[in-house]
Amino acid sequence: MAKSNDADHASINLIGAGTTIKGEVKSNGDIRIDGTLIGQVYTKGKIIVGNTGVIEGEIYCQNADFSGNIKAKVEVSELLSMKATSRLRGEIVTNKLAIEPGARFTGNCTMDKDDPAAPRTDPKQDQQKK
Repeated sequence: MAKSNDADHASINLIGAGTTIKGEVKSNGDIRIDGTLIGQVYTKGKIIVGNTGVIEGEIYCQNADFSGNIKAKVEVSELLSMKATSRLRGEIVTNKLAIEPGARFTGNCTMDKDDPAAPRTDPKQDQQKK
């Protein structure tokens, strides 16, 4: 079966519990993290961090749903949702923020994203264009 080179926005990527990845992850689809990611993650879709998920580094996405532990700079172009079990330490830039009772957030939050329809998926490329 031939596969086109077009980005598949319906794809779901999984980093399972017990898995550790160090480096840079880029995707056009959604990403679920139940393991550990140390580095940068860029997606045009949604990032879901499960209860056992850990991210240390930078996150750039369209939407995010956090239940685990995050120590990162987080840029979400639309909605960041923090569940009751989530722990976030870092900097948030988002258009909308939902925090359930019990969630913990320590850091800075800015809620004046320029264009919520266009997620910045790779700040390095943005700087190179200038």
